[in-house]
Amino acid sequence: MVGSILGKISSNTYSNGSSQNHNNGLEDKLDEFRRLIGKTNGDPLRIVSVGAGAWGSVFAALLQDTYGEFRDKVQIRIWRRSGRKVDRETAKHLFEVINSREDVLRRLIRNCAYLKYVEARLGDRTLFADEILKDGLCLNMIDTPVCPLKVVTNLQEAVWDADIVVNGLPSTETREIFEEISKYWKERISVPIIISLSKGIEAALEPVPHIVTPTKMIHQATGVPMENILYLGGPNIASEIYNKEYANARICGAEKWRKPLAKFLRQPHFIVWDNSDLVTHEVMGGLKNVYAIGAGMVASLTNESATSKSVYFAHCTSEMIFITHLLTEEPEKLAGPLLADTYVTLLKGRNAWYGQMLAKGELSPDMGVNISGKGMIQGVSAVEAFFQLLSQSSLNVLHPEEKKHVAPVELCPILKTLYKILISREQSTQAILKALRDENLNDPRERIAIAQSHAFYRPSLLGQQ
Repeated sequence: MVGSILGKISSNTYSNGSSQNHNNGLEDKLDEFRRLIGKTNGDPLRIVSVGAGAWGSVFAALLQDTYGEFRDKVQIRIWRRSGRKVDRETAKHLFEVINSREDVLRRLIRNCAYLKYVEARLGDRTLFADEILKDGLCLNMIDTPVCPLKVVTNLQEAVWDADIVVNGLPSTETREIFEEISKYWKERISVPIIISLSKGIEAALEPVPHIVTPTKMIHQATGVPMENILYLGGPNIASEIYNKEYANARICGAEKWRKPLAKFLRQPHFIVWDNSDLVTHEVMGGLKNVYAIGAGMVASLTNESATSKSVYFAHCTSEMIFITHLLTEEPEKLAGPLLADTYVTLLKGRNAWYGQMLAKGELSPDMGVNISGKGMIQGVSAVEAFFQLLSQSSLNVLHPEEKKHVAPVELCPILKTLYKILISREQSTQAILKALRDENLNDPRERIAIAQSHAFYRPSLLGQQ
């Protein structure tokens, strides 16, 4: 079989993940960014993605495809832990994917890497996640091979001299890993640029209730100034971006780096805008994951009823709008980005998928949130964080009908129900439908009207005074 395939391989070569069509404009763009960051000839721009989930892997692969041919000017690597085994079923699926993609099949044979996948398919060999990533196969995105990547499993080696560090870790792991990274940066003279892709939050209740985002975790762990830490996010599905579906994102942070990075990262099919509002966009990225889980439950429990899903969408968006009024003085500026990100996550995101699997009984909350083939389901920790924060009496708001002060969570019945299903586990997934069908549930329009007509803004929630 291998011999017959080898006989068909043409002499075409592909190097370092680059496009065959050389583009002088890309080199000019790279040179411009190198000058801005102070790189000299012979000193490559060093970019490392920390964390090899779907988005982190795709982000590194996009950069490799775009700039990888300029080897003397840029070095792109990705770090992931060693030792993660690929189970037998996944190995079988990998083999099917490889054989369905002629370009991947040819590449693996040319690089003498195909045989190990045959052996793994037969159960004669164990594959490891870092091993297959070198071949462009991401454990959390098996169906979408990317270009081969330079994989590093030693964290110190990966980050100690990096100019740009991309945080592709789940929010639940960000603090721990960057605290370790900080040990390797004690002797650094230059300050790295950090781009966080992570969507999730932590709740901190002292000295006042407030949200801690991944960029804040990184700042607290490393001491890197906030002007050098940015967030990149948008209504994106990682596999579709790599397949060159048209997409856009925003890079948020201080002007010093966000505008140059937006230009550096922008591609014909991946438009990157820049925005100064770092923390609020970051929080919104975590908030939509909360409601995506519920959307998946509703879709499964109602046999994909368009009517039921639209009812849920009306209620969850009204809660999100209400919450944004607590978080920002100008919530209307977030309406478009938040709804777009929510929409794509409800359509195809892993959090919606997780909700579906829970409702079907194929997964349970007891099985944890790190799911084979999908990665970390960050919406679960976000449900707990938002519930904890919005339950604090110090944030009480006036209930317009009951004319008494209540915790903000009392005006968010979907969030309360998701907490009871996922965290306290006192209710089953059926509770989400019961919440929707509750005749006492306020019209979603009324919740929006409440938010728009009352001074709910709580700057302390985002650590502002």
